[in-house]
Amino acid sequence: MKYVFIVNPVAGNDDKKKLFYRIKSAFRQIDDELIIEETHKPGEAKTISADYAAKYGKDCVVVSCGGDGTIHEIVNGLAGTDTPMMVLPLGMGNDFAKKIYDTKKINVENVIKSFGLYSGKIKYDIMPIDVIDYNGEKGINVMSFGLDTLVETMGRKIAAKVPFLGHNAYKVAVVPVLAKPLHYTISYRLDCVDKETGREFTVEQSNKDYALMAICNASWYGGSFCPAPNSVLDDGLLDVCLVDGVSFSKAMGLVPKYSKGTVNAQTCDVCTNYYIKSGKVFMEDGSPLIGNCDGENFHYSEVEFKVEPKAVKLCVIKN
Repeated sequence: MKYVFIVNPVAGNDDKKKLFYRIKSAFRQIDDELIIEETHKPGEAKTISADYAAKYGKDCVVVSCGGDGTIHEIVNGLAGTDTPMMVLPLGMGNDFAKKIYDTKKINVENVIKSFGLYSGKIKYDIMPIDVIDYNGEKGINVMSFGLDTLVETMGRKIAAKVPFLGHNAYKVAVVPVLAKPLHYTISYRLDCVDKETGREFTVEQSNKDYALMAICNASWYGGSFCPAPNSVLDDGLLDVCLVDGVSFSKAMGLVPKYSKGTVNAQTCDVCTNYYIKSGKVFMEDGSPLIGNCDGENFHYSEVEFKVEPKAVKLCVIKN
């Protein structure tokens, strides 16, 4: 088996040299092959993972060694192939890793040990999981619009200027974003499913006054916010959290709850939740959406999206 470690050399603040020294030592004692590929420009992780998947198929594991941006690119290279992905959370936010390892406090050493990468006794199960297809691109974590995209953008700028803040840069970014009116406009069509009855129905709205919309395959984003705490990665559905336009005072009360994953239709009168299979989000006037997927901003004025069931094979820790 070939293990291709795709490394983002600028992601996170971990001592990668120390980690890889121990991993390389373990691989010298086994027959499996370790390959390290560093990325140096946007899109390179997608190309590398797609090339290895085409050449080796299921006889290869692509190991993401970075953050959510690296995972996003690798998913775009592996979706629909037989090559599984393993995630070593070496980024700043590690939001997708919080979901798959079921913890807000990621310890990369524990993840490496659990997969047997230090001992050479490599072990894992493979779980096929869903992805979001949006305008032909793939997302694995959360696609969002409005307030959260602005926080994401501001957080990146703050983190670049003050690196020691790490994922806390997103918490700092909330303050200047909330200082402005939290009323944006969006139009949408959502193809929904009632989970209890299986009934399918469509929800449509034009020029909706909203603060944020999160369309979730997983649960966490923005470093510490949780719009879909009960998301299921292989249920063929996406969880939607839609928050109406709100005042500053109302927003300040929602932020702690949003961080804890307790903002929903039952606890908040400005929130609506749906389970969906597909949909469309757009601007009536053709202006760019305030949107991103997996923390990667886009500038579409219209996004057609759908869930692609079990499109990526994920290596998960054995129980």
